[in-house]
Amino acid sequence: MLHALLRKYSQVFLSARLGTTPSAVYAQRRRVLLENLSSVCVFAGVERIPGNEESWSYNYDRHIQDPAFLYLTGINQPGCLLVLDPLAPKGQPQEYLFLPLKRTEREFWDGAMLGVPMDGDESVLQDMHTLTGFSEILPAKDFHAWMRNRVAHLRRNHLFAYWHEYLDAQTQELHQVQVDHNWELRNRLLKLLKQCAPQVQLRSVAPMHMHHRIPLDAKRIAMAREAQGWTRTAFVELLQQFSNLKNERDVRLLLDHELQRQSDDGLAFPTIVAGGDNACTLHYVKDDEALELGRLLLLDFGVRCGSLCSDISRTIPIGGRFNPLQRLLYQVVLDTQKHHQAAVKPGKTIRELNQSAWEYLEEQLRVRFLSKGGQMRRQYPLHPESKGPHGISHLIGEQVHEGDAFRVYQDQPLRPGMMISNEPGLYGFFQAEFGGKLYAETIGIRIEDDLLVTSRGCTNLSAQIPKEVDDLELILIH
Repeated sequence: MLHALLRKYSQVFLSARLGTTPSAVYAQRRRVLLENLSSVCVFAGVERIPGNEESWSYNYDRHIQDPAFLYLTGINQPGCLLVLDPLAPKGQPQEYLFLPLKRTEREFWDGAMLGVPMDGDESVLQDMHTLTGFSEILPAKDFHAWMRNRVAHLRRNHLFAYWHEYLDAQTQELHQVQVDHNWELRNRLLKLLKQCAPQVQLRSVAPMHMHHRIPLDAKRIAMAREAQGWTRTAFVELLQQFSNLKNERDVRLLLDHELQRQSDDGLAFPTIVAGGDNACTLHYVKDDEALELGRLLLLDFGVRCGSLCSDISRTIPIGGRFNPLQRLLYQVVLDTQKHHQAAVKPGKTIRELNQSAWEYLEEQLRVRFLSKGGQMRRQYPLHPESKGPHGISHLIGEQVHEGDAFRVYQDQPLRPGMMISNEPGLYGFFQAEFGGKLYAETIGIRIEDDLLVTSRGCTNLSAQIPKEVDDLELILIH
């Protein structure tokens, strides 16, 4: 029965690679959080599918839920809320799932959706219990009244909800994300508390939740590894067919096809394909220009396996071979990436690792390029603190850019189980003479792998995805 329900609700319940009873996995995650909570806690899923609220925009693609809500429930549809109540009397439920009313007329358009039946159909409600693992499922329209009653009997001076905020230790200025559904939930709860329980404070549970969510468990590590394998297969297939492609769009379409053919969960993010000068725009989206023989092509791509993502960048020569200038600069970036990987271990912070890697890259440029007559004009100003144009590492998990919105995690020690990117880059105009011939061009190079922090260092999950100069050329000119 469960298997049939998972098939029926497959677009709204992410269960890939979690075994035959995925609801048990999510229940265990909730139990861990419940054991650490000192009061009632509320999580909100997204309220609507992005794009649907605009009269001129409709999103037909499968959307991906807020990562905090997704991690605790697996539910990938809008209009849902979760309440965890560690203060519930013995024998009473500690978990409450609020679902929208089930509208069967909309399912003709959007497919089967989780919901509370308006006609009280017990068989439908039992399906919701079986699929989600929740014993208490209530209509989302009753959430406000339910919370008002719960707060009225709350024997604590605080209540938790999930939203991102950051207190600057130096200025004591409080920064808060004010544009998402989590912020809207916060405001709704503050208004409710002001009306019926002004003595109760509202606190963000985000730091506690992130502490549990960010390190990957064995099941999510397995998903991450599978995503890497799919990504490798798609990239190698692209390299083997590359000589037949004429423009950036050809490349993106082939790469996206191969990625999605491997995965049943889609792309991790929109693929970036940027040739020549375009590679100096980090989030280039135009992708319709012709491939120029002799230039470089920068690719940034990834795929989703269940709730985990891969995030890979590769830079390849259009025509099959790097010229001497490209080869030298590419090797500088690649060596910087290897330097960064060797330095990753528990206890280090991403910020200090970033700074060390950028300093290494600058020194390599000085020794191997500038000291031998090379000239360059950067596409960007070096950041005075990081010494580079962008971060080399960010967290990866339920979303590609995981972690708090303010990147506070960059100053927190790495722990085993964390997955981070490793993506140094070099962007600008470069010229140098090799063998009596002057080479000069605008170049953008980025090489990105995904690293899993271990007890003694890290494992490169992307190690099998080709990136060495000789390996790339061998496949491209097969």
